[in-house]
Amino acid sequence: MAITLTDTAADRVRNFMEKRGKGLGLRLGVKTTGCSGMAYIMEFVDELDEGDTVFEDKGVKVVINPRSLVYLDGTELDYTREGLNEGFRFKNPNENSRCGCGESFNV
Repeated sequence: MAITLTDTAADRVRNFMEKRGKGLGLRLGVKTTGCSGMAYIMEFVDELDEGDTVFEDKGVKVVINPRSLVYLDGTELDYTREGLNEGFRFKNPNENSRCGCGESFNV
């Protein structure tokens, strides 16, 4: 099992962590919502919860809870800029489809 980050995403997360001034890393997860059933969540982690799995890539700790791990295995987190839009993008090999608005996905 693995979660990876592109160089751009790792740089961006480290930058956010430095500005924040504290924290262990970044939590990635999924929640049930949207047209297709699931949506990604991202938040800073200050302490680990029981059962969390920690991956480290390019100096960034990525924390995943047990429920989300099965859906995120093999995912690469990227940070992209397209015109005036910029943000994190999940490249998840487990996705079967996405809704038309791009906010949710199905596994």
